[in-house]
Amino acid sequence: MDSMTDKNEQADMGYDPYDDMAHETPVLVQYWQAVLRRKIAIAAILAVCVALGIIITLLMTPYFTSTSQIEISREQDNVTNVEGIASSDRTGQNLEFYQTQYSLLESRSLAERVVRARNLASDDGFFETFGVDPNSSGILTEAPKAQSAAQRNVRLKLATDLLQEHVGVSPILGSSLVDVSFESPSANLSAVVANAWIEQFIASNLDRRFNSTADARKFLEEQLAELKQRLEDSERRLSGYADNKEIITLSSEQTADGKTVSQKTLASANLEALNAELAQATADRIVAESEARQRSGNKNALANLALNSLREERAKAQAEYAKLMVQFEPEYPAAKAIESQIAALNQSISAEEARSRIGTSARYSEAVEREQKLRGQVNQLKRQFSGERRASIQYNIYQREVDTNRQLYDGLLQRYKEIGVAGVGTNNISIVDRAQPAESPSSPILLLNIALAILVGLGLAAAYVFVMEQIDQTVKDPADLKSKLGIAPLGSIPDFEKADILMSLSDKKSTAWEAYLSIRTSLSFLTDHGVPRSFLITSTRPNEGKSTSALALASVLASTGKRILLIDGDMRNPSLHKMIGMENSAGLSNSLSGSDDLAQLIHQKTTFGFDAMTAGPIPPNAAELLSSTRMRELVTKLSGTYDTVIIDAPPVLGLADIPLLADSVEGVIYTIEAGGVKMRGIQSAIQRIRSSRAHIFGGIVTKVQPQHSGYGYGYAYQYSYGDKVAAET
Repeated sequence: MDSMTDKNEQADMGYDPYDDMAHETPVLVQYWQAVLRRKIAIAAILAVCVALGIIITLLMTPYFTSTSQIEISREQDNVTNVEGIASSDRTGQNLEFYQTQYSLLESRSLAERVVRARNLASDDGFFETFGVDPNSSGILTEAPKAQSAAQRNVRLKLATDLLQEHVGVSPILGSSLVDVSFESPSANLSAVVANAWIEQFIASNLDRRFNSTADARKFLEEQLAELKQRLEDSERRLSGYADNKEIITLSSEQTADGKTVSQKTLASANLEALNAELAQATADRIVAESEARQRSGNKNALANLALNSLREERAKAQAEYAKLMVQFEPEYPAAKAIESQIAALNQSISAEEARSRIGTSARYSEAVEREQKLRGQVNQLKRQFSGERRASIQYNIYQREVDTNRQLYDGLLQRYKEIGVAGVGTNNISIVDRAQPAESPSSPILLLNIALAILVGLGLAAAYVFVMEQIDQTVKDPADLKSKLGIAPLGSIPDFEKADILMSLSDKKSTAWEAYLSIRTSLSFLTDHGVPRSFLITSTRPNEGKSTSALALASVLASTGKRILLIDGDMRNPSLHKMIGMENSAGLSNSLSGSDDLAQLIHQKTTFGFDAMTAGPIPPNAAELLSSTRMRELVTKLSGTYDTVIIDAPPVLGLADIPLLADSVEGVIYTIEAGGVKMRGIQSAIQRIRSSRAHIFGGIVTKVQPQHSGYGYGYAYQYSYGDKVAAET
């Protein structure tokens, strides 16, 4: 006990013999350990990301890119041949000019020109190529023509958006050349649009340059405005007359000469549908009438499956009854039962025949009534259709007026577009290369997508490791004992099965023996007299390797020729007797209860080379036995006989034994399972030990995965075995 006091005084004076052993693991090593601990999860994340990348790539629609090239020349304003008449600083102007041209190449107006030039808005194949449904806008209006115009505008806007989304303008640095590319799922479409884009750009440039036909264009503008008003007025009259006469056109078409021909109206469609229903109703009435006339005949009876089934059952019953009559009298019970069954079947057959006759009559009455109602509706629609045909004469007059005005307007508009060509001057834009259909897709690129998937997977894996490391508050590295718990790390034990460690202790070259031999070396620096004369080993909870470590340290210390006594202090859940293969008939509980015959309580020279005292019979209340002074007296007495007394103590949390036992020994060695108990639980247990004024020598980290730790095992325990053993002995 004096040595323990000296030790505490040294610690209070600032001396810590483990400062050279405790070190902070470098950050990179900590990260590497975290990666190794979760390598399976990281591999799974990477595999999932790569698989998703491959699947998405295979599911993606391949796109083909075609590129056309144009040259945009900067025009020079040479008024005279005198140099200097123009500005000498052309750099800023050139930059402004070319930036303007690039913006014009990407403008929405140019995209609309391409759509109109190639009639893409009305080309369903164009939208199908991009997987877009142009008819899903949901526009509903009362007037069919207004609906058609609105739908055309929607298709135009959708086609324009698709072109702008997939076109690319790439100026070639240091030149006046510009690449215009277009990508789509169709190689031919990409080439067509890329060529149409530069063609319409040149055309739009020419449109902006002409001004020589201003008067003619002004005259045409006035005429177009007048014709437009006339066209709108005629369309209003047509629409108003159709609404007044309730002429609703369901479908119409344009002939080659521009005339609108109505194919079907609402009245004609209704008349056609009701007439078909009337024909079907007449046929149903004829069939029902035929069935009603033949309801008592065999044909109707044969068609009734239920009636046929009943008659079949009756025939079988009659046959069975006749068979019984051959041997028995009518009063025979079985014969009377069959006779009752035949009577019941006769009643069922009569009821079914009556129901069949009633059903046939009902169907015939319903068919007659339905035919009469439909005939009345058809006659009414005929009168309505006749009135509509008379009104369609004036309707066609209005329609011809609309068609004429539209033809005049379209023709004059086309003339207005063409007349400006006379004023076009020289063009500063020329085509260098036209686009050709691509032979192979430009996207998706499998290797690039896999690389991106790997990058995403690495990012997700890094985030996963970071989050899990923040969540996981367990001891994973022996260095955590000093930095996070404030106790010295005495050593670490690889992850072995309990049976493997016990078997390995018989081989002094095994990894387990070397691990505990290293801890024995650390124990020799704990006090001024070397290995403590008495200490206990405990843990936060059961199954952290406490008892196995106690047995292993006792074996290692006994191998040096010293007398070692291992006491099983866990009287609630003893385990020492099982590991050494002895009876637990007498032990520590007997001594604490008043027995002084230690020779009967101690097992001499076990197979592991040390003496052992088992826990003995389990007492009703272990805390009461430990609260007496006999435990301290026992340890003091045994310390005079043995070089070191080791107590395998129970876990800390939930029990009152450790504060009582810790007062009997020089200090406590704390075992911690790597990745086991949360840091908060360990800190609580250590605080409880310290609150009892017990001295904690240090900690042992058990069940450490060698590949996950910053401390290697193989090289440390196999480097110079012979020299180490010699030094220890």
